[in-house]
Amino acid sequence: MIELEDVPELNNPVVIAAFEGWNDAGEAATAAIDHLVDVWGAEAVAALDPEDYYDFQVNRPRVVLDEGRRRIHWRTTRILVASSESLQRDVILVQGIEPSFRWRAFTIELMEFAQQVGASTVFTLGALMADVAHTRPIPVTATSDDEDVLHRFDLEPSRYEGPTGIVGVLADAATQSGMQSISLWAAVPHYAGHSPSPKATLALVSRLEELLDAPIPHGDLADGAKAWERGINELAETDEEVAEYVQSLEEAQDTADLPEASGDAIAREFERYLRRRGQDGPGPLG
Repeated sequence: MIELEDVPELNNPVVIAAFEGWNDAGEAATAAIDHLVDVWGAEAVAALDPEDYYDFQVNRPRVVLDEGRRRIHWRTTRILVASSESLQRDVILVQGIEPSFRWRAFTIELMEFAQQVGASTVFTLGALMADVAHTRPIPVTATSDDEDVLHRFDLEPSRYEGPTGIVGVLADAATQSGMQSISLWAAVPHYAGHSPSPKATLALVSRLEELLDAPIPHGDLADGAKAWERGINELAETDEEVAEYVQSLEEAQDTADLPEASGDAIAREFERYLRRRGQDGPGPLG
């Protein structure tokens, strides 16, 4: 079990989690957690025992040099804590790898920790490959199975049926544990999903910023997103078939009757922006 000895008393914490592996196209979700760790100065307070959940032939330990001495670094899932002045609450960041086995025990361990430190809301971040154009805004879908959350944030319930990853299991466990649970998924162009996608990372951070109703520093994510898009443009310019395919995706996205193109949705987003930039107190998550 996760030891709480090194965990300070937390102020109404919110959990944000992402995992390497099947849930992480373009490394977008885990890069979002890395970004939050950096901008919020998060500090590690606990880690799960890798012996319990990981196949070391799949997630091999690494030899590292520590002050001139060699040691073994075991990759696992870490828990970090940060205090955000803009949120006026603490944040628990779960930074890890999708487990190889014992998923239920893994999930129970994380949920018990979240409950013990008083967390009320769990955000799970994921990214999937999809038929979208790299030149257009990265779509981010936000869903929840909690009726109160759906109405409060104007979200849609997920209609997905099929195989799921650890973020799906964790989101369901949070709901079953009585916590608010919100899942964010970025759609990464499948023809560019095998390399890191800072544009998708920026899209996840921006959507999280809206839902938390507080600003999150973007750092160099915007510059990285532009560089990534330029790189894919150069690839498309050298391959006529790729260029034609990208053009067909652009036309499909531009002509689709998307909810975000409606006047009401634009008005709601503008109101959220004004609240986020002018708010003095904590956001609507309480």
